[in-house]
Formats: sequence, C-alpha cells, structure tokens
Amino acid sequence: MRLFANLKIDFMSKRTFFYFVSTAFILLGVLGIFVKGINFGIDFKGGSEIALEFEKPIEITEIRSEVDKLGLGNIEVKTFGGSTGILLRTDLQEIPINLLPTVKSKIESLINNISPGLERKITESTNTAVIYEFPTPESADIIANRLYEAGFQTAEVSEEPTNTGVVVRLGISDWLKENLSEKYTDNPFTVLKEDKVGPKIGQELKSDAVIAVILSLLVILVYLGFRFKFAFAIGAVAALFHDVLITLGIFTVLYGVIPGLNLEFSVSIVAAFLTLVGYSINDTVIVFDRVREQMKIHKTAPLEDNINYAINRTMSRTIITTLTTALTVVILLIFGGEVLRGFAFALIIGFIVGTYSSIFVASAFVLEYSNRVKSKLQF
Repeated sequence: MRLFANLKIDFMSKRTFFYFVSTAFILLGVLGIFVKGINFGIDFKGGSEIALEFEKPIEITEIRSEVDKLGLGNIEVKTFGGSTGILLRTDLQEIPINLLPTVKSKIESLINNISPGLERKITESTNTAVIYEFPTPESADIIANRLYEAGFQTAEVSEEPTNTGVVVRLGISDWLKENLSEKYTDNPFTVLKEDKVGPKIGQELKSDAVIAVILSLLVILVYLGFRFKFAFAIGAVAALFHDVLITLGIFTVLYGVIPGLNLEFSVSIVAAFLTLVGYSINDTVIVFDRVREQMKIHKTAPLEDNINYAINRTMSRTIITTLTTALTVVILLIFGGEVLRGFAFALIIGFIVGTYSSIFVASAFVLEYSNRVKSKLQF
C-alpha cells in the first residue's frame, strides 16, 4: 500500500512557519510547567495508594465521608475506571502515631471475636507491625487467615510446622481496607492495586528518570554522529528534545482538564517518554537514510532539494506507520483501564509530535546548520 505516490511538496521552504509553530507549543508547555507544575504520582513523591473495585456501583461522596471519619488527614478519593472503582491516595506512608492505639485495639478485638479467650503474647510492637505469639500452630494459622480476610496483611513468622508466631502489618492501606470492608458488608470489594513508596525511593526514581532520558539522548547523539554526519546527529537530538518538551508541556497543561483521564507523572509515563524517544528517532533515521542516499546519487544537487525529495518519498511510510501504531494505542487508551490511560495518552501525543518533528524539525535543522556554516555536507 502506498499513499501520496507523486507527492512533491517543498517542505523546506515552509520551515520558518513551522519554527514558529514549534516555538509556540514549547513556550505554552514551559509556561504550563511553571504555572501548574508537574503533578508527580506516588512513584515519585512517596505515599500510599490503593485501588478498590466494588461489586456494585458506589457513591464517591459517601466514600469520602467514611474516609474522613478515620482521622488519617487529607486522603484523595477518586473514581477508578468506572462507577464501581475507587482510588484512595495519601502522602502518608505509616499510620499516624495518635491512631496506632485505635488500630491495635481493633486487631485485639478481631482476635477476641475469632477465638474468645485465646491466650497470646505480643513479642514485638512497632509503628508498622505487631508480632503475636499463640499457644499452638493451629491457632496461629486460624488467626492469620481470619485477620487477612478482615483486610490486614498478615504472615507467619516462619514456615516451620511448629511456628506459632504471626506478623500483622500496620499500613495505611490495611486500615482503609479494614474499615471500608466493615462498612460495606453488602457491597464487598477486591483490591486492584496497592502501592507504598517511601520519600527516599521516590526521590531516587525522579533523578533516575531524568538520567535515563538524558543518557538515551546522549547515546543517540553518539550513534547518529558515527552513522551519519554530526549535523544530522544534532538535528535528530534537537528534534527529540522538541518532542519530549512539547509532550511534557501538553501532558502538564491538560492535567485535571479531561474527566476520567489520570495525567499524573508516574514511572509508566517515563516509560512512555522513552518509547516516544525510540519511536521518533526511528522515523527521523528513515528520512535521514533517504537523504543520504539522495546525496550520494545527486552529489551536485542542493541539499534542500535532496531533503525535500527524501521527505516526499518517505511520507507514505511515515503516515501509514504512525496511523497503525496510533490506532493500537487508541485501543489501549479506550480499553486499557485507568492504570494505562495516562501511558497511552502520552504515547499518542508523542507519536503525533514525533512524526511532525521528523518532517519539519530534524531535517530543517540539518539544512540550517549547513547554510550557517556554509559547508557542503557530503557522504
């Protein structure tokens, strides 16, 4: 299949107009980043997050009211995927100290209900866990399983058949689950995902993400410098910076604007940006390959003509590849669920911007470089 068989557009003569278009989008994105800021997800800023799927539709205002009563401070409550999904998010990693006696008392009450009068000893008690010692391995098994069913994360101290110790984790998500399951006995839920990230890990992930993007751009610069000419390598990397900046800007500006679309900057969004970098450079290299081929065949032809010819000849392939790839990601956006929507949205924006830059930015940069240094590029 081939589109635009006889396309003969003078792209390079219109490059100044597209410089203004790119500059406008970049400035809009940078302004959005400075004004609204990048909304980092729990992966980067640390905290606890839990997604629940109820069996029947649930009123989000009712959930907010119940969560407010728990005394955990500011907890964000959002719909997740549909009318039966709820996402609970907080910056807290541990249960506040003033709530610990209430939580431990609740565990004691549950144990008394499960096995009234059962003897037990607390061998260790911290802000994050309580370790119990029970008389027999059988009683330890029963208590561990029943507390787990009630919403607490439990584990036996060892896997030995004679083990009588049980560890009960005291986490924000456990406390939320336990209280909500008690409140909504007629509408049970399952836990879709549960994340807890410490502030130190979040900061490390943030710096690692920046390093990953910068290193990928540097490696691409070196590779293209060897494969083509240095001007081509600079043009390709400039186009990639252009793609990442515009996509990040659009992502930031649209945060909170589109209902049902979570545009927080998470680890999956970093993966989307790295995918975008790989996709965009692939498109650019295909155009550059055709430019190099033309320059070898038509050595005396102006560089501008060779670039125009290469873009026109590769346009069909560029459009078909972008449309088929974008179609797949649109399906992911629609049916991929709440968790993957931000990832798919970033890819769609990135594919459009990457295709645009491979035509109007990367090659135009090579031409500008050649005109300014007044040297003829040759292969």
